[in-house]
Amino acid sequence: MPPSVPAEHAGRAGTGRPLRPPVPLDPRRDPQTGRAPAHRARPTPPRWHRLEAKLSPYAYISPFFLLFAAFGLFPLAYTAWVSLHDWNLLKSEHAFVGMGNFQELLADGYFWNAAVNTLSIGVLSTVPQLLFALWLAHLLNRPLRYQTLFRVTLLLPNVTSVVAVVVIFSQLFGREFGMINAVLTAFGFDRIDWQAGTATSHAALATMIMWRWTGYNALIYLAAMQAVPRELYEAATIDGASAFRQFRGITVPMIKPTIVFTVIVSTIGSMQIIAEPMLFGAQVSAAAMPTGGADRQFQTLGLFLYEKGFRNFEFGYASAAAWVMFLLVVLVVGLNYMLIRRMRGGLA
Repeated sequence: MPPSVPAEHAGRAGTGRPLRPPVPLDPRRDPQTGRAPAHRARPTPPRWHRLEAKLSPYAYISPFFLLFAAFGLFPLAYTAWVSLHDWNLLKSEHAFVGMGNFQELLADGYFWNAAVNTLSIGVLSTVPQLLFALWLAHLLNRPLRYQTLFRVTLLLPNVTSVVAVVVIFSQLFGREFGMINAVLTAFGFDRIDWQAGTATSHAALATMIMWRWTGYNALIYLAAMQAVPRELYEAATIDGASAFRQFRGITVPMIKPTIVFTVIVSTIGSMQIIAEPMLFGAQVSAAAMPTGGADRQFQTLGLFLYEKGFRNFEFGYASAAAWVMFLLVVLVVGLNYMLIRRMRGGLA
């Protein structure tokens, strides 16, 4: 006889088949009856609870839209309304002129002169600024001593007062006692009256803007570069790629969204330049402050708007200039964006 086995392992009588393991009971069932408890429907939340769940997200974001409507949309719409009137602060009545201010503005040679000056200063300051910022960020992305000190130093020009920057650079670009002219005369060149000429004044203003914003853009590029996976550089090094090839083939394509962002933001900022040319002109005379020089050689759109609105008190004309300036900014930014999108294949 074979040894006895436990009953749970013994086969069914006459079959020799092993018994199935017992099915575990559902803990929710009644142990005596084996029945599942009756399904209880969840209580319906009160109506104000449902309303709160739907409206609370909109309440959280409403402060932004309220502030934007109060300080963004309303001034924009009110400026459009003022631009349709002969709105002068010295007059009590504001006659409706329709598109008359815009027609007069588009025929104003001073306006187009300011537009060309703005574009020239913007190109001279933005293109070298972003290229130099990209190069600085590439240098700081390598392991160096005192990296934190260098990064903080890059941000110092941006936190410096624009008044102090313009006053110091105006002294550097001074005709008689400026340091730059002193260096030029030491090498046998003639002195340059930087504020009198169109090209020279644009170069001086572009230098001020570059000095102030290059470090800021370099830190943005540096943050984007540090997010690039290091494995890509290691693989490129194994394949024998040079540092310049890695920069052109890995770094630049990987930070393309950041490059597009800085190009758009810098373009918008260059179209709104006002403090630098205003203070640069104040170094010559108080009369040249809003006109951008005696011949308006460095008057920007911002200065033109300031002159018409806060010197001549022609608020209707200035409002029309503000709207045209807004449309020009949108146009230039759109062209920049399309140009960057077309260059994406070349950056890869």
